[in-house]
Amino acid sequence: MGPMEFEYVPGATPLDPDEAAGLVPVHITTQAELNEWEQANIVFGDRWAKRQKKRELLDEGFVRDLHRQMFNRTWQWAGTFRCSNKNIGVDWTQVSVKLRDLLDNTRYQIENHVFDEDEVAVRFHHQLVLMKLQGVSRAIP
Repeated sequence: MGPMEFEYVPGATPLDPDEAAGLVPVHITTQAELNEWEQANIVFGDRWAKRQKKRELLDEGFVRDLHRQMFNRTWQWAGTFRCSNKNIGVDWTQVSVKLRDLLDNTRYQIENHVFDEDEVAVRFHHQLVLMKLQGVSRAIP
């Protein structure tokens, strides 16, 4: 088996070599296999999230735990903040600050009924993707 060769659609954020080296399953050699494996891992994370009855969802620890659960069978770096800049997103040194701001803003929007639930969710996801957390943006559909 040769090394994994990643295929990127136009505009996609490529993984740097250190990130790519964090691939956990050694049997994966194609993008299709990686996509299938990640999807199965996301299902485990979804099941884990549904069992979290008393957790504060708008908490950095929960977001990182969720990401870890959704990708830990795929990536060694699951649940961590990225350590390099990407083609989109805030500077990597600002990700934790921006995440805290997003969580606080979202909590305020919910508590004060600023938007309906669907709009809060869409706005949260949009801002999370803009941050381009290490894989976290893929973890929350």
